[in-house]
Amino acid sequence: MCAICGCSGNHVHDHQHQHEHDGDHVHDHVDEHGHGHEHPHTHEHPHTHAQPHIHARPHASHARTVNLEADILAKNNALAERNRGWFAGRGMLALNLVSSPGSGKTTLLERTIRETGSELNISVLGGDQETQNDAMRIAATGCKVLQINTGTGCHLDAEMVGRGLRALDPPQDSVLMIENVGNLVCPALFDLGERAKVAMLSVTEGEDKPVKYPHMFRASSLMLLTKTDLLPHLEFDVERCIAYARQVNPHIEVLQLSAKSGAGMDRWYHWLRQQRAAQRQDAMA
Repeated sequence: MCAICGCSGNHVHDHQHQHEHDGDHVHDHVDEHGHGHEHPHTHEHPHTHAQPHIHARPHASHARTVNLEADILAKNNALAERNRGWFAGRGMLALNLVSSPGSGKTTLLERTIRETGSELNISVLGGDQETQNDAMRIAATGCKVLQINTGTGCHLDAEMVGRGLRALDPPQDSVLMIENVGNLVCPALFDLGERAKVAMLSVTEGEDKPVKYPHMFRASSLMLLTKTDLLPHLEFDVERCIAYARQVNPHIEVLQLSAKSGAGMDRWYHWLRQQRAAQRQDAMA
């Protein structure tokens, strides 16, 4: 999968960790030969582990590399369409949150869930290379969450999300937040079946990120300019940043907010409600 961007060596590990609040704990192990082994346990915190190994063959030529990239993206797009149909069948709004590491995705989700979770019925699929740190923070809000660990992979893909959906089993007529791996490059290439990508940019990162990483901002419907409570302490030109974003994507919406102070969060919630209403209207058409 990550052979396209070169971020994985010879294999990709996908470790999934589901957090709920009932009491079952199941480990599903799939070895490199495709043999599955189930080991049920009973613990206080349930998890689901899946460990497929994907081996990439060396490329014989540049032409073969290009063909392989096209094959991988075509396969991903087909699986993304299947995910999109799955979301539509359940009446779900799915959003793909993308950003650099440390932009505040998890903090934004924590506050969003606490303030709108009961209204929007939010579930979370989280992607990181290792650890369950973010999933544990999300689980503390009472939200249903599943952590996908990508190992050396630098992004989620449609196949990972499809497997995650079956394990998480989010309810019908709900909102799914996909917290992608922190990376402003590779996630732009991979459709997950979401309704929209939401690019998050912290004011601590520099206002030129949209023109440095144009593919991500071109692929996104909304840019959230985060951590605005820090602006008095930084040399960050907000207007220039927004101009850069609209230079690469004239149609991108921009919201400024601070998940810490709460400033601007009402506009984010209003956008979510608009997307929810549009998704429902599309389902009725």
